[in-house]
Amino acid sequence: MLEPTTSVQYVKGIGPRLAEVLAGKGLLTVDDLLHYLPFRYEDRLNPCGIAELRAGEMAAVIAEVRNSGLFRTRRMPIFQMTAGQGRARLKCLWFHGTYLKDRFKPGQMVALYGKVEADDRTRELQIIQPQFEILGDATEEGASDGTEQKLASSLEVGRIVPIYESAGQGRLTSRWFRRIIHTALENMTPELPDPIPAVVRRHIGLISPREALWRVHWPEPGESLQDLQTSRTPAHIRLIFEELFFIELGLELKRRQQKAQTGIAFNLDDRAREAIKKILPFHPTAAQKRVLKEIASDMEEPFPMRRLLQGDVGSGKTIVAFEAAIIAIENGYQVALMAPTEILATQHYLSARRILENAGYSIVLLTGSLEEDRKREIRRHVAQGNAQLIIGTHALLEEKVGFEKPGLVIVDEQHRFGVLQRFKLMKKSSDERVATGDSPLQVGASSAEPDVHADRGSAPEPDVLVMTATPIPRTLALTLYGDLDISVLDEMPPGRTPIVTRRVSDERSPEVWGFVRKQVAAGHQAYIVYPVIEENEETELKAAKKMYKELESRVFPDLKVALLHGRMDTDLKDQVMRLFQQGEIQVLVSTTVIEVGVDVLNATVMVIEHAERFGLAQLHQLRGRIGRGAAKSYCILMTGGKITEEGERRLDAMVRNNDGFQIAELDLEVRGPGEFFGTRQAGMPSFRVANLIRDRQLLEAAKREAAAVLAGPNSEITQAEIERAIWHMRTRWQNSYGLVEVG
Repeated sequence: MLEPTTSVQYVKGIGPRLAEVLAGKGLLTVDDLLHYLPFRYEDRLNPCGIAELRAGEMAAVIAEVRNSGLFRTRRMPIFQMTAGQGRARLKCLWFHGTYLKDRFKPGQMVALYGKVEADDRTRELQIIQPQFEILGDATEEGASDGTEQKLASSLEVGRIVPIYESAGQGRLTSRWFRRIIHTALENMTPELPDPIPAVVRRHIGLISPREALWRVHWPEPGESLQDLQTSRTPAHIRLIFEELFFIELGLELKRRQQKAQTGIAFNLDDRAREAIKKILPFHPTAAQKRVLKEIASDMEEPFPMRRLLQGDVGSGKTIVAFEAAIIAIENGYQVALMAPTEILATQHYLSARRILENAGYSIVLLTGSLEEDRKREIRRHVAQGNAQLIIGTHALLEEKVGFEKPGLVIVDEQHRFGVLQRFKLMKKSSDERVATGDSPLQVGASSAEPDVHADRGSAPEPDVLVMTATPIPRTLALTLYGDLDISVLDEMPPGRTPIVTRRVSDERSPEVWGFVRKQVAAGHQAYIVYPVIEENEETELKAAKKMYKELESRVFPDLKVALLHGRMDTDLKDQVMRLFQQGEIQVLVSTTVIEVGVDVLNATVMVIEHAERFGLAQLHQLRGRIGRGAAKSYCILMTGGKITEEGERRLDAMVRNNDGFQIAELDLEVRGPGEFFGTRQAGMPSFRVANLIRDRQLLEAAKREAAAVLAGPNSEITQAEIERAIWHMRTRWQNSYGLVEVG
């Protein structure tokens, strides 16, 4: 009998060789295999007759191969196969179809799926690039004896059939997966008690896990094809909810463990309030007041704050972070602020000096490019407690950096650091701090280079405030930052003029360059952004390097034009950006390297070439580099070439909308969570069956139910059920979803 944790190689028909192929798909255990769900279903109980087909419809057809062959056009080879039912014929075409040359034989039965179209010339019905499956194909990987052939044929026709993505470059077909998954299900051990507590199952209306697995792979007669295709059958709901529930249970446990740690109960007295009032450069918005109140309330608690501060570009997050810093400093503690780049760290440093230094606070900047003597001197100031606000890059993560009395850690542009590394800057426990020395927030003090491992006893955990300028849709926030409390700045400071966004084709570039020239003549500056650094034969995209030369020599020969891109030396990049900030450069030609956080108040124009090639969130971030001052600002989206329907939606959203949160929601829908953040870098869980866009309501329910379970035991839930759920989460879900810190 097979256990969920059994290696797939022990499933009959797999073995060590095919297990290696499945490992490439992330299918290591029987449980992984059973959660490899069909990506669609075909109704082979009532397949379409060819005579009933209509152009424009998606259709599943079972027919007989009549003939096939490869013919070549000037542009590409095309493979054509004609299938028939009696006298009715259906033509199927595959572009670049050389690989199909010997695949079909007359008389074979074949299942076809695709969009039916009418031939432009003959008006005959055809399917271009159909998905296909040859029925009763005894040549595929792992096909065996006659008994198995009979089983396979009973799984192929006369029912709703699951269709799986193939693996191993097509060797392991959808048909192969059907047979193997059926074998695995038949040989599973008896079902254990359900790990989801009974009260949760009642609330959501969940069927049992084993029933869900059978029905998701082998739908019962009468199951709605629409519900199957949209993953809304009771079987799908069970598996999706289970995945989301155990992720939320892990995150909720993590939150509760954090609240059980010893933190610093900061005192928000009149002195701290007066200090905050003194540094405010303008009257705060209602959103800033609300968010500061949330942060201050957290800081007064005796357990460590773990809070995410998110707001749109220019919503005033930095000043709120500085206010939080003052609370810690006025209580005698040090504050660390880490940014992802030197240029952004330097900007924070200059802002902090402008806003805080007059109030007598000691501020230092620690980055990797500083000379070693200077770094050593700064580290000494930090270790002795002379530096109150320490701003830096990943240099703050170096083991040599020791803090005399760390109280608050602020991490800017959080998603660039990654969810699993989120608390590397903060110490997980004070005794571990001394024993291992693996925390950058070490306690140490001496007049020379500090002893970062010196024992100061059991020090409390510092508070952590995470800031991101990328508005995060709620569904992503519940997973990516599910263990943090969330504050949202959803209001712009006074004096900001909304940015005007226009879309033009690159045929009108002379008009655009004329507008840029007019803005520069009025004393302003401009960005011109390109999607790539250098030209590439495979694409026809304009490149920053080539366009810089053309713009500098031909279009703006009388203006100060400079180039900035990611491959430049860090010192040179910083120098260019500094000159632009100082007004020495009038037009900056750049790639997306400027997307994060540098303020140039005098920049009022952002021209983005090939705007159709950028993601929505990225376009919005780039647009956020202008409009920082009081002058009216303009974002010009230049497009070139054919634009996809998705591209049109993105550009239309940018022209109509300045709200980063609405744009983020749309971007998530268009691109999906993986691409939205770059999941591997961001630490997003890689879901097996759930989809954050489709399953938003189930995610909300999972979060609610997970919190209710951990609030027990009570009249509805027993201690044994809680312990079973936690055990299941730890043994089956923890490693898959990065919940490794749940102990």
